[in-house]
Amino acid sequence: MYLKRQNIGKFWPVPRKGTKYLAVSTHDQKNSIPLIVVVREVLGLVRTKKELKSLLKEKKIKINGKVITEPNYPLKLFDILLLNDNHYRISLSKHKKIMLDKISDNFDKKTIKITGKKIIKGNKIQLNLIDGRNVIYNEKAEVGDSVIFNFNNRNIEKVIKMEVGKIGFIIKGKHIGQKGKIEEIIERGGKKLAKINIGKKINVWVKNIIAMEN
Repeated sequence: MYLKRQNIGKFWPVPRKGTKYLAVSTHDQKNSIPLIVVVREVLGLVRTKKELKSLLKEKKIKINGKVITEPNYPLKLFDILLLNDNHYRISLSKHKKIMLDKISDNFDKKTIKITGKKIIKGNKIQLNLIDGRNVIYNEKAEVGDSVIFNFNNRNIEKVIKMEVGKIGFIIKGKHIGQKGKIEEIIERGGKKLAKINIGKKINVWVKNIIAMEN
């Protein structure tokens, strides 16, 4: 499936001029960028889809510890991409564009926001995470908090509370891609608003923030 270049997501770090069409992700198209676009257009490591398919066939590409075989597989915020023995973390720049941070450690972990929580059969607690993952976790964790998820053992290593003193990474709105210390959280109209210091103090709805470690 393809999309006209002028209709691609605003967060894609590719020029608006070029080939008429670009590939789109196999799913979650609104919040992701396809692997082929990242490897070819952003990193410039392949010239054609055929070259990428060759790497996929050799099982040289992983996303979040999983071997990928689909060229249009979606990459989302904080996903970890392994390619040619290099690890990259998907992030957002202050210019509201996806960027790839080359990392040398913690490449088996991802910070993920909790968007839902419910009790299921066996009186177990299921956490619904922002990347679509559902995880059984019976320790204390609330909607709005974040978790550090380990891909090797498929377990939650730690819960990061959405609270004063933590770092808030902004994922939606005017200040997307910025991060700073959460200095206050207040209730307004039944919703939570965080005051974040990004060099200046700004107000951001808590639903638009991912809590991260300092």
